[in-house]
Amino acid sequence: MSLSPAPRRVSRRRTLGALLAALALGCAVPASAVSAAPFGPTPPHNPYAGPDGTATMHGDTGSSDTTPLAGPGAGTLTSSRTALASACPTVLVGADGYPVALCTPIFGQVPTVHLLDPDDGASLASLKLTKGSLLGGVYAYIDHQDRLVVADGSRSLLRVGHHRDGDGDWSLRIDRSLSLASAVPEGDAVTGLSPDWEGRVWFATGGGVVGTADDTTGTVKALSLPAGERVANSISTAPEGTAVTTTHATYLLTAEGGTPTIRWRKEYDRGSARKPGLLSWGSGSTPTFFGPAEGTEYVAVVDNADTAANLKVYRTADGSDVCSVPVLRAANGPGSENSPVGAGRSVFVAGTYGYPYPAVPEGAGTSVPSSADFAGGLTRVDVRADGSGCSLVWDNALRSAAVPKLSTADGMLHTVVRDPLIPGTEGTSLLDPYRYVQIDPAGGQITRSTKVGVGSLYDTLQMAGTIAPDGAYLQGTVTGVLRIAAQ
Repeated sequence: MSLSPAPRRVSRRRTLGALLAALALGCAVPASAVSAAPFGPTPPHNPYAGPDGTATMHGDTGSSDTTPLAGPGAGTLTSSRTALASACPTVLVGADGYPVALCTPIFGQVPTVHLLDPDDGASLASLKLTKGSLLGGVYAYIDHQDRLVVADGSRSLLRVGHHRDGDGDWSLRIDRSLSLASAVPEGDAVTGLSPDWEGRVWFATGGGVVGTADDTTGTVKALSLPAGERVANSISTAPEGTAVTTTHATYLLTAEGGTPTIRWRKEYDRGSARKPGLLSWGSGSTPTFFGPAEGTEYVAVVDNADTAANLKVYRTADGSDVCSVPVLRAANGPGSENSPVGAGRSVFVAGTYGYPYPAVPEGAGTSVPSSADFAGGLTRVDVRADGSGCSLVWDNALRSAAVPKLSTADGMLHTVVRDPLIPGTEGTSLLDPYRYVQIDPAGGQITRSTKVGVGSLYDTLQMAGTIAPDGAYLQGTVTGVLRIAAQ
């Protein structure tokens, strides 16, 4: 049973689909989108998720961190901030064009959903959820009916809809709720969730429970991963299955009658301890589906080896190794908390080693060393055309302070960088300046930038940005949401 008649499966040939999606959302299609995209294909559209590029923190349910939408175009770049006194890691946009942000207030830390004005970013309505773990108010997605799907601290799966009354006033309300308490033990919490191609919602908990939930039938089924394995990031779904990376290994799971079943498991080098700038002892990756034909032939994560961070690429079909490549060497920062960006045969890895997070999740463990300068770093690796291995394309020391997003429409990587207060130094301070930048993925050079602010109010805290249908770049910060646009 599904929420509605099953939508038609979208073709995996994405160029025409991306153009049609852009037109349906009412945004202008730039000339660059008409020509062959420089990267792709991207993962196929999930019929139970919102528009590709804006439905999840990582763009799509495959967590490719790509978007078919072009970012701020020609003209003077401007930046404005919606102050919400909250860290806002998740800013998503449904087919109706209205951004929805999932934020955690500085005071009280009760996850709160905000509906934002697409024109200026102002909060039109808000709804508080039940408080849970630190990561319990981070990952969510927009479904095919423009509802935010999230698990709250009551161990319930919620679909939050936004509604307008006859006077034109907006409100947010829980349209549907399903308890996951039968699968999620008390004291545990859902970390990541994503829909599959049957309409079920897959979820993973910090304690290592992976499950499926059907909130039309009330059916919840789960599997416990080996003891001691924790899930500290989100999960990804593709037609082949669901990818979950724990603090020890990466899994591909399928659902036999709705029950999660392990298809393959691949251990990685988790190192001897958590590193500064990572939020868990293990990989900081939400696993990324990517590939040159269907957009899902490979799965990529970054390990936590002591002396270097290695990009690990596996074949989705059987988990066999494609390559293991040391990354982030130019920055000398052996760690990444971010999901890799993947499109076609290319993967981009941004480093977070030494990033000064104000808090880490309970049970994350002590970092070794206890602190370090923020190294940054950005690396591109390509899988060889014959799939026999991978090649390092470029590696630099750019200090991205957010998860980069690759636009297949304008051919640029979009992110925010954190510059040192004193040029040429490597430390961080509460007075660091932040810049929105566009990066040429061919060589890794910044081609365009604008300052968005100075000081901790503008800290983007390695959160993911989202390009809206009108080309504005929406970026969560520790205190609200930035909106960067071109005039």
